[in-house]
Amino acid sequence: MSNVNFEHLFSPLQVGPMRVPNRICETTNTINSSMTPGLIDEHFIAHHAAKARGGTGWIGSETWLLDAPFPPETPDEIGLPVGCAGHQAAYQNPAFAESMARFCAEVHQSGSVVVVQLTHLNAVWAPSPVPVIGAQDYTPHVMGEEEIEFCLDTYARAAAVAREAGADAIEIHCAHETLGYSFLSPVTNRRTDKWGGGPEQRARFVIEALKRVRACVGESMALGIRINGQESRHGGYDNLEMREMLYCIGETGLLDFVDIDTGHCWGAPSYVPSSYHPHAEFREFGKAARADLALMERKIAVLFTGRINDPVLAEELIKEGFCDLVGMVRAGIADPEFANKAREGRLGEIRRCIGCTRCIDEASEPATMPYTPTCSINPVIGNELRWQQQYRPAQEPKRVVVVGGGIAGCEAARVAAMRGHRVILLEQGKRLGGQLLIAARAPGRDSFEDQAYFEENEMARLGVDVRLQSVADVAAIKALAPEAVVIATGSVPRVPDDVPGIDLPHVVQGWDVMLGKVSTGDRVAVISQEDYYQTPTVAEFLAARGKQVEVFHKSVHLGTEIARYSIGMVLSRMEQCGIQIHPNLVLKQLWPDGLEFVSSWGGKTYRREGFDSVVLVYGSTPQHELYDQLKAEGCIPQLYLAGSAWLPRRLAEATRHGAGIGLVI
Repeated sequence: MSNVNFEHLFSPLQVGPMRVPNRICETTNTINSSMTPGLIDEHFIAHHAAKARGGTGWIGSETWLLDAPFPPETPDEIGLPVGCAGHQAAYQNPAFAESMARFCAEVHQSGSVVVVQLTHLNAVWAPSPVPVIGAQDYTPHVMGEEEIEFCLDTYARAAAVAREAGADAIEIHCAHETLGYSFLSPVTNRRTDKWGGGPEQRARFVIEALKRVRACVGESMALGIRINGQESRHGGYDNLEMREMLYCIGETGLLDFVDIDTGHCWGAPSYVPSSYHPHAEFREFGKAARADLALMERKIAVLFTGRINDPVLAEELIKEGFCDLVGMVRAGIADPEFANKAREGRLGEIRRCIGCTRCIDEASEPATMPYTPTCSINPVIGNELRWQQQYRPAQEPKRVVVVGGGIAGCEAARVAAMRGHRVILLEQGKRLGGQLLIAARAPGRDSFEDQAYFEENEMARLGVDVRLQSVADVAAIKALAPEAVVIATGSVPRVPDDVPGIDLPHVVQGWDVMLGKVSTGDRVAVISQEDYYQTPTVAEFLAARGKQVEVFHKSVHLGTEIARYSIGMVLSRMEQCGIQIHPNLVLKQLWPDGLEFVSSWGGKTYRREGFDSVVLVYGSTPQHELYDQLKAEGCIPQLYLAGSAWLPRRLAEATRHGAGIGLVI
């Protein structure tokens, strides 16, 4: 049990007419948890209400996209990169309002409050003919008075629906690629009428929206805004100018709270900060706003968010006056029960967010709809109803042997032990964690080791018999007389078999470099055949050790599968490290003094010389030989193949696969 005193974090706070039971907030995040697009279904309720049951006091759930004044002859543009809503919005559907009422009742049953965020999220409408975001380069439609009036009225109409459904507060989204942001920004608002000008004039649209909402809901609901602490864009507002605009808005007496995040929505720094960002990096922005707003006659609470995954840090932020409320969205995705665990002194049981950002990244750009929410380390996310329906204590506890202590093996062992099985885990290394331990050695990725600590703590808490430095073979497994065996032996780096010279002594694997098994010379060529994080991780690891690194990559740019909230920071770090990137090249042949590449798109070849070492990043191949041997013998009643030993993919897939096996043994 922990002896940390959370005197501030778990104290209630009055925000306008709303009493928040503690200071932990799920700020609004569109993770697309509903399996029924346009409605709040049982999956949505299960996902967000789990955080309320887990002790999060403020539930922001997912944003309400508002209707826009498209001409009647044009189609809707929902879900495209422009981010627009259409002629009709979900809140106008009576079925949506009914399901929202059920959601509010569910959250209130746990004692938490419901905050509804209202959003005009788009790059089609803007106050001036300037592209709204860097992800698109077309000029938006310039809004006329009638269109501005239409949009302002939608805030009030949606607020009325939220009030009737039982929500406790309204938040108007004025940060990042929203209409509110477009009016606040000196880049996108260059109007010379009453809607443009200096900071005070550019705040007029937001103030008018607040006025209309307040006229609709009166003092029955708390009212606030979400705003970016600084624009992080050339020519955009800095923190001082944001404070000036926020002060003007606060002076109206309309605000009960302000929700501050900071960063870019397509570049660096990101407002969804990954592990490459320091914890609570822009906390001073919260403290400055809190000091400014303290001068107001009406008390205005400051909610600050930005990579806060630790309740101890959250307590310190409140104690030291950086904010009144703390946004901890991804902390609650990684572990919906983290708040209760912290309050009860069970800090060692918290599954801490590792800052990989896969959850928000993929939800913002889903490849398919409906989209299943994903967390790299929590297998329940996106599968809440399945776990509620299928998780049961084992009817007949079995003797289970798990081979491999990576994430798939650990999750299989953890869930099986939770259900009452007697589990032995065999791991050939000195620690549990598998590839997590490799990733954690890279600059900015040390948080990945937190999941290894979590698994180690869980194995001890659940009584799993962990046997480290144990090499398993068929005989050793049979000697343990298991009734079920899980083979989670992972994968090994792939070596191409069609590249002459690949076996030269100066050619090494990226994994071996990061594990310290091999060293390189000063000038290093990294050959990349993968589009996610492995290549930038290996390249930065080498650069941090003073190596001159050049990456030869198969695709149009490095990290094509890294989504929008993270790719900017990855490429920024490559630039800062002086890493040169050569895209669209595939390795064809190696010599002791040179390399030959072929274009990814044609037959043209290129020769490069002068490298001391060549480091391969070619993904990995599964290790399933032990599984094949056991299956051939037919000696194990229940035999499973898990994680990368089945198919090398990413962390979330291995987590879910291993946990799913633990669920069905």
